[in-house]
Amino acid sequence: MSSHDDTAGFPTGFVWGTATASYQIEGAVTAGGRRPSIWDTFSHKPGTIHNGDTGDVADDHYHRYREDVGLLADLGVTHYRFSLAWPRLQPDGKGAINADGLDFYTRLVDELLAHDIQPWVTLYHWDLPQALEDAGGWPERDTAERFADYAALTHDKLHDRIQHWTTLNEPWCSAFLGYAAGAHAPGRTEPAAALAAAHHLLLGHGLAVEVMREQDRDSRLGITVNLSPVDPATEDPADVDAARRVDAVSNRVFLDPLLRGRYPDDLRADVAAISDLGFVQPGDEAVIAAPLDFLGVNYYFRAVVRANPGEPVPDPHARAWVGSADVEPVRTGLPTTAMGWEIDPSGLHDVLTRVHRDYGPVPIYVTENGAAFDDEVADDGRIHDEDRISFLDSHFRATLRAIDDGADVRGFFVWSLLDNFEWAYGYDKRFGLVHVDYATQTRTPKDSARWFAAVTRRNGLAAEVAVLD
Repeated sequence: MSSHDDTAGFPTGFVWGTATASYQIEGAVTAGGRRPSIWDTFSHKPGTIHNGDTGDVADDHYHRYREDVGLLADLGVTHYRFSLAWPRLQPDGKGAINADGLDFYTRLVDELLAHDIQPWVTLYHWDLPQALEDAGGWPERDTAERFADYAALTHDKLHDRIQHWTTLNEPWCSAFLGYAAGAHAPGRTEPAAALAAAHHLLLGHGLAVEVMREQDRDSRLGITVNLSPVDPATEDPADVDAARRVDAVSNRVFLDPLLRGRYPDDLRADVAAISDLGFVQPGDEAVIAAPLDFLGVNYYFRAVVRANPGEPVPDPHARAWVGSADVEPVRTGLPTTAMGWEIDPSGLHDVLTRVHRDYGPVPIYVTENGAAFDDEVADDGRIHDEDRISFLDSHFRATLRAIDDGADVRGFFVWSLLDNFEWAYGYDKRFGLVHVDYATQTRTPKDSARWFAAVTRRNGLAAEVAVLD
């Protein structure tokens, strides 16, 4: 595809979807034999979550999934990306599959298929069974083995109705926000443990791919990583090196072992004072590099950084840059979302073309992209979120430019279907195409939902951004 006219069409068969995560929407945290995850524990600790919020009820999707599938059908999406709750399917992280948990996901999948929506599941979106964290969590090698067992049990029961399987969502967040920065569950601040967690997450991915591939050669298997371009604030050599180090511990720590079969040499040198990576055993990197059917890419913002030899900055992302305590993020003056993240759609183009350029051809899906804004219900009962429409339109166009430039991008999942529990921010930030009144659980599609429905049915963008009446 060399050019796009004013209607900006996407390739035939392009996948359109929305994405959610189990702990953020399901609620029903004790229903059907489900036991606590690390996020149940973390969210109930005073001071960890904005306003003391928890995911105990969330969007009550566990009981309202039929209504939510109806919302998906109204959006005209072809696929729905959602995660399976490990503590609902295997409450203690080991042993037989929980029949009640399996029944819930079976009913959800059947409902999706009845509406001609293909399920796209993520096996792990951060809700580790608390029993496994009590045994050491992701820094322990045994957790990777337990994950592979969980993947095998679940895939065996559902692969006849689900084709696309993502092993992990954003292992960077699980490892570095969870075990180095302490900003996410389980809330630990142990840089060496974070590096071990990153490796064991990847090892668990590779082991899971092996066993699922043996069970069904027709399953499409992949992983989702969150990527950001990392640029130096100036051409000063100290800033350039700061950007290199952040790129290593943010992007290449996952891309290199997944797609090249080895960790970057410069990363090993950067973190040598923290860890010798002795947990990487012979053969591990080959397991991690198991062939992928697709790579999921989540993109939200570009990182611009500079060297700062002074006091470490309090930004949670900076605290998670293990081996880069003397680096700080820099604002560039672009408009921001309600999260404070600068809006830079060119960064999505850059990460998509980088994967193609640096790692060779691999089918790519944008598995998350979206924005939180301070949505308000207007007097007419609608949510006029023009800023979200503009955000999505610009990122869809950036994706088209990446396709023009050779990236094999095959689909786009908007984050998120529903306003939901936004991790450490609780219910303060709204990413949804559909507004949720948390007091009543009333769902109201925003203007962006109506606009997105027109995009999916057209498989393209209009010449001008407009809200349908």
